[in-house]
Amino acid sequence: MSHERWLATFLDLRHGVPHADTYRRVFERIDPRSLQGCFLAWVNHVVEQIGAQVIPIDGKRIRGSYDREQQQSAFHLVSAWASEHRMMLGQVKVNDKTNEIKAIPALLALLDINGCIITIDAMGTQTDIAAQIVERKADYVLSLKANHPTLYQQVNQWFKSAEANGFEGIEYSYDQRVEGGHHRIENRKLWAVPVSQMGGLYQEQQWAGLQTVVMIVRVRHLWNKTTHEVQFYLTSLPCDAQRIGRAIRLHWGIENQLHWVLDVTFCEDASRIRRGHSPENFTLLRRMAISLLNQETNSKRSLRQKAKLAAMNNDYMMTVLASASCR
Repeated sequence: MSHERWLATFLDLRHGVPHADTYRRVFERIDPRSLQGCFLAWVNHVVEQIGAQVIPIDGKRIRGSYDREQQQSAFHLVSAWASEHRMMLGQVKVNDKTNEIKAIPALLALLDINGCIITIDAMGTQTDIAAQIVERKADYVLSLKANHPTLYQQVNQWFKSAEANGFEGIEYSYDQRVEGGHHRIENRKLWAVPVSQMGGLYQEQQWAGLQTVVMIVRVRHLWNKTTHEVQFYLTSLPCDAQRIGRAIRLHWGIENQLHWVLDVTFCEDASRIRRGHSPENFTLLRRMAISLLNQETNSKRSLRQKAKLAAMNNDYMMTVLASASCR
């Protein structure tokens, strides 16, 4: 009600500001595909100007969207995120009886990924997904874990043997970084090895464009303990440890800059919106809000402070909206 005069400059409010129940009924009925079509039109316009080099893809469950009475499970979707520009590029709902393996190809089909690097966790490490990425003239960095047991064990044993011999006689690229923050020190060592050096991998020919296999060793020194983690990756990128390591680090942007913000700042998991198309529509609106607020770079406030200021100050709201169109 307090913004009625301002809103009336954009909308015909001859009957006043609609009641909250009206908004609820509207968002229950809006076709999510139409709403996402409008969002993608804006995203494609922005990406044409700023580019999107590394695109992490990951899934998230909206825990509060279940409906026990309707026997409806919690809503789950897969999102693509431009880590360098902190904006969402698209999302696809995961059907109740499927998983992310089927949703990821549908999401990739929505995006213009030409020249980009797609990073995906172990769930998306599939030969068909790798082939789709290469066919679209992009590169991939896929996490290799025990869901591919034969290949995982082969790569694990090969790197153990090579490391024990100091990688003697093996062509490889190496990078090491030590970073501190949040009361911890992390030492990361990365070895990138051309696939040709590994003497033939299990079903190697099925991985389209595969050029390099990567091992990362992370040692974290916390105030009360030290952790040790070894992780492997398959990638279509050439053997360049620094470039691959940067792409892997940027993958965590979707967790830190999107999923964490959704849960902590926007309280997404606590939301009980669950009827009709509302859950899918509101997940898109929250992610669009985060993308819009991130594009406004003149203010040095946190996202929570930006959102609060935009709600109270009409001029700042217009600044946020204008920043999205002028990038």
